[in-house]
Amino acid sequence: QVQLVESGGGLVQPGGSLRLSCAVSSFIFRLSGTDWYRQAPGQQRELVATLTSGGSTNYADSVKGRFTISRDNAKNTVYLQMNSLKPEDTAVYYCHARISKDYWGQGTQVTVSS
Repeated sequence: QVQLVESGGGLVQPGGSLRLSCAVSSFIFRLSGTDWYRQAPGQQRELVATLTSGGSTNYADSVKGRFTISRDNAKNTVYLQMNSLKPEDTAVYYCHARISKDYWGQGTQVTVSS
């Protein structure tokens, strides 16, 4: 059964905004922090943002000041608000969690283009 499901990707112009969502199974949401990764074709998957179960956040230098990771406990959902998007932000974005093993969502495509 699917335990992490991303949504919210799409096509946006440079300078625009998107909000990605990751619906997380309850036992994972309760016990694990959640990360957002991204991967462009031919490139390595890179860590974009982290949100620990205790609420602390960290961001890659490339997205600091533009992206915000947050959660809605009532909905078991983690968000990635992306503002001031640049073409280099184009990638498939994945949510990730770990409880003695890695859990990955299926990914959602973000394309930043005019």
